Amino acid sequence: MTEATTSPAWRLVGDWFDTCKCAIPCPCTFAQPPTEGDCEGVLVWHIREGRFGDIRLDGLNFLMLGSFTGNIWAGAATDSYAAFFVDERADEQQRAALGTIFSGAVGGWPKEFSELAPFEVRGMEVAPVIVEIDDDLGSWSVEVPGRVTARAEALAGPTTPAGARVQVHNAGGAEVGPGQIATWGRATTDQADAFGFNWDRSGKSSKHFPFDWNGPD
Repeated sequence: MTEATTSPAWRLVGDWFDTCKCAIPCPCTFAQPPTEGDCEGVLVWHIREGRFGDIRLDGLNFLMLGSFTGNIWAGAATDSYAAFFVDERADEQQRAALGTIFSGAVGGWPKEFSELAPFEVRGMEVAPVIVEIDDDLGSWSVEVPGRVTARAEALAGPTTPAGARVQVHNAGGAEVGPGQIATWGRATTDQADAFGFNWDRSGKSSKHFPFDWNGPD
């Protein structure tokens, strides 16, 4: 399926988070250039509820490794590369549905974002994608054993009320699209060794967004 007009109705609702090389808070979420002029990191989607026509996608995970230079929101990004890990629990139909949605081929926010920021894809692999997210957003993490590990704790400071979260409304560069609230974190682990992406760091930016996408449109 390559045309949104021939696609069945679809919807994904869930959690998105990242870890990246930017200082806290990542300027990209404010539609500004990355801290060091370029960015690389881990991006994760956990689908709480999802469907593509009659194909259910509940509980599945999808991970992207990505890098780029410049302000992605100004349409000025260069050297943009990506690679993907698809949840091994997905069957063949579910994998195809996820690939179709995330490619932007059937509309919705993935199509809008792909038009703004096209990436050269280095590869895709089916693997365990293990995601954990605290109900109170105290922490979030992902692991693809032997390939990717990213963990973050909610950001706080001396004036943050107990149990509260550091959040941003109406972000200028929300990676999941408009209308969602960013919860800021600090990466305690950010490691990748796959598809030519290689890094090992901690203490840099992380954030969580809910997402709610649908199509075709």
